[in-house]
Amino acid sequence: MGLRMAGRNFYCYILECADGTYYTGWTTDPLRRLNTHNRGAGARYTRARRPLRLVYVETQPGQTEAMRRELQIKRLNRNRKKALIDAYQGEGKT
Repeated sequence: MGLRMAGRNFYCYILECADGTYYTGWTTDPLRRLNTHNRGAGARYTRARRPLRLVYVETQPGQTEAMRRELQIKRLNRNRKKALIDAYQGEGKT
C-alpha cells in the first residue's frame, strides 16, 4: 500500500475533453486539477481539447493505488471507460 499523508486523499479521475476524448489522471484535489487543465496549465494532451468536464472520480487509499488505478483505466478501451463513467453518473455522483 502507498504512503498516505495524514488528512490527504488521493483520487483517480477521468475528464471528458471538448472533442469527446477522455483523459485519465490522479490527484489530491479533483476540482483544482480540473481548473488547472481548463486554464491550459495541465497535461499537454488537454491543452488543445478544452473545455474539459470532470466525469468520473474514484477515491484511492494512497498515491501508489491512485497511480495504479490510473494505469488500469488508461488501458481500458473507450467503451469500457464509457461504461465506468455511466455507472458512476448513474450513482448520482456528478
